[in-house]
Amino acid sequence: MNKAVILVIDDEAQIRKLLEIALQSNDYTVNQASNAKDGVILAANHPPDMIILDLGLPDEDGHSVLKKLREWYTNPIIILSVQSDEEDIIKALDNGANDYLVKPFRTGELLARIRSTLRTALSEEANPVINCKDLQIDLAARTIKKKNELVKLTATEYHLLTLFVKNEGKVLTHHYLLREVWGPGFINQSQYLRVFIAQLRKKIENDPNRPEFIVTESGVGYRFVNGE
Repeated sequence: MNKAVILVIDDEAQIRKLLEIALQSNDYTVNQASNAKDGVILAANHPPDMIILDLGLPDEDGHSVLKKLREWYTNPIIILSVQSDEEDIIKALDNGANDYLVKPFRTGELLARIRSTLRTALSEEANPVINCKDLQIDLAARTIKKKNELVKLTATEYHLLTLFVKNEGKVLTHHYLLREVWGPGFINQSQYLRVFIAQLRKKIENDPNRPEFIVTESGVGYRFVNGE
């Protein structure tokens, strides 16, 4: 039984073939497009469970395609691109991408990111109790337990943690976190974020200096990783 339908929009034939082999061998159904126009039409006519999008398309800039898709497409989008500048990565994430991998990429890492992103998308509405090793997060009851003992969080720390948990596996940029937690007027106040991330790590990580859950994406933001 197929797990999910994934649409690959990439102009490189060898990349599409590599992805087709890797994804099909993991029971995913693969649709393909070699340019922006065909990709958007295919996404609209046969909405996939996920889109893997290249930014360097021949007929339209990938950032523009991403913004167009996000006007109506709500399922996950992973960017796969040779563009490795922090500015490009941040722009794509802020425009609605769920994740960003730079070419050349490791197939195993891409498959792990796909599984994590799809798992998060499927469980978002259910709000289950989330178990991450010895950490238990109950979003419905608004309780956090570590080794079965309640962890006391401030309102801001709790807000931050729930953003991470609801976006498991997705890189959340500094600007996104500052805007969501403190408001648009604080998007340049990165010191707020550093302080609260440090406090949160002290409360939920076994070793705050080597975090397992809230992982730093240098120069970009943070990613919540379920360590199970």
